[in-house]
Amino acid sequence: MANRTERGAKSVHGRDPQNLVEKIVKHRIYNNLYWKEHCFALNADGLLEKAAKLEAVGGSYGDYRKPTKFICLLLKMLQLAPDMEIVEAFIDQEDFKYVRVLGAFYMRLIGDPLTIYNRLEPLLMDYRKVRVRGLDGSYHISHVDELIDKFLTDDNCFDTMLPRIPPRRVLEANEILQPRISGADIDGDDDDDDDDDDDDTAAHLPVPPPLPPGPAPNAEAGRKRTYEEATEDVEGLD
Repeated sequence: MANRTERGAKSVHGRDPQNLVEKIVKHRIYNNLYWKEHCFALNADGLLEKAAKLEAVGGSYGDYRKPTKFICLLLKMLQLAPDMEIVEAFIDQEDFKYVRVLGAFYMRLIGDPLTIYNRLEPLLMDYRKVRVRGLDGSYHISHVDELIDKFLTDDNCFDTMLPRIPPRRVLEANEILQPRISGADIDGDDDDDDDDDDDDTAAHLPVPPPLPPGPAPNAEAGRKRTYEEATEDVEGLD
């Protein structure tokens, strides 16, 4: 039966990889026309080609909760259980953003916490726009980094329950993960380096020569008149 998981695929979190997708969603995918026409006999090479043609991400939509192409390809990826090198190639893909999101979502489902954080957190620097199909069938704009943040912090995404992973702070407290350096911190370090360069430049500028001394002040002109002198001047007027 073509809907069975690839022979030799390892169990994930103690169960069949395809069972990471909700049962009702999985059966809707099996009965979906896109699955039957494009995913039924798909292999790993064809999966990349189909993923490169994606134009949106999402779970299911509409009154009948029709599965999106994205979630269909995710289930096919779980069914094929590709080698980790292929998954990482999806994540490292820079030309096709939807391929990257698909690989990241697959990694979130099957990976261990350390691998998930190490492989997904660098994608928080990817600010490209992506289209997301909502439950009502409409589209809205999100960004790759926003989706990655949801993968790391939410319990449910695209009609799929995400396996629990420890919060980052717990892994940091146990010294399993190093503290993450955000993009803002990197930009701040660059600004500090620029300030240091400016200071170094200013330190090497030539010091202007001192100005020549001006004329000595007139001591007599600058002396204050005494009371007796002022009185003599008044008497002279009389």
